[in-house]
Amino acid sequence: MAEPMTAAQRVTIARNCKRPNVQDIVSGLFTDFFIQRGDRLAGEDESILGGIARFHGRPVTVIGTRKGRTLDENLKYNFGMPSPEGYRKALRLMRQAQKFHRPILTFIDTPGAYPGMNAEERGQGEAIARNLMEMSRLAVPVIATVTGEGNSGGALALGVADRVLMLENAVYSILSPEGFATILWKDSSRHEEACELMQLTAPDLKRLGVIDEIVPEPAGGAHLAPEIALRELDLALERNLKTLSRQSGDALAAGRYQKFRQMGTPTKEDQ
Repeated sequence: MAEPMTAAQRVTIARNCKRPNVQDIVSGLFTDFFIQRGDRLAGEDESILGGIARFHGRPVTVIGTRKGRTLDENLKYNFGMPSPEGYRKALRLMRQAQKFHRPILTFIDTPGAYPGMNAEERGQGEAIARNLMEMSRLAVPVIATVTGEGNSGGALALGVADRVLMLENAVYSILSPEGFATILWKDSSRHEEACELMQLTAPDLKRLGVIDEIVPEPAGGAHLAPEIALRELDLALERNLKTLSRQSGDALAAGRYQKFRQMGTPTKEDQ
């Protein structure tokens, strides 16, 4: 029997550039995808992909962060670190989804929001905070899936959802393990130790109530058999969307509020 993977090993897998990304998910699970660009205020941020598509025949809005696999793509997508324009574009699409009663499916894979001075000057913090506020009030089903790494407010800006799913080897945390080790011990080389303390793996977060469901991956990671990983994700999304679609808009918003108020509380089994 194989030894359980450590948190540090899961971080390595979560960062593997060959894992299924939002483009793979769109092409594998959705049809009739129509990309939408721009925040209608300042510009276009390529690090966030968004648009309208059909999921099992039903119109939905799809939004996801993207990093790229080659150096050219990394530079084009700013290594998956969105600027304010990206978050404002995402919010524009979410408001549009609410107007036309479309469910929202988000896919998170980001080391965090872009921390540059120019992003701060253009309102990075405000853009993230507004997304958190507006997402908490949406009256349509919202499902967020962490597919790789989800760090800091840059991930949470797409993660205020009725259901938060994680691929089995994805990670979700307040910042990177390297950043955590640098702040706590002034030594980024202790990042593997930080991984264990941060409780950033899917099993940890499921136990704490931060996420709702773990989507299984093939042995060794989704990048080794992406078609299997996408099939599991498709089943999870369809099942959760079917359940959420039975609820009224008011019930969805109220339930989402209570869900996030209770996050971090151990289950009865852990007490």
